Amino acid sequence: MNETNLNKVYSMLGLAMKAGKLVSGEFATDKSVKSGKAWLVIVSEDASDNTKKMFSNMCEFYEVTKYFFGTKEELGHAIGKAMRSSLAITDENFAKTIIKNLEQSVKCEGE
Repeated sequence: MNETNLNKVYSMLGLAMKAGKLVSGEFATDKSVKSGKAWLVIVSEDASDNTKKMFSNMCEFYEVTKYFFGTKEELGHAIGKAMRSSLAITDENFAKTIIKNLEQSVKCEGE
């Protein structure tokens, strides 16, 4: 993956956390999606299969964009907390910026 875009994603996650536009943890992410507040859900790549399946199904049903990205440790570190397997971005502009950088990272990986 493109290092620059990876760093931007982690930086944006930290900014979203400081701005109060990010919720973390399974229950908070679940609640955010079901209440219609989530614009983007990020699930760590090392999350359990059950967690991945649950968020995949939930995001598909509620039509929320979802990415598998980073490790629990990296996601937690980016937002200044302990390990987190799931995050939800509750601000449209933060979500769009993070999605743009995630897509560029994925494209660079395939080239």
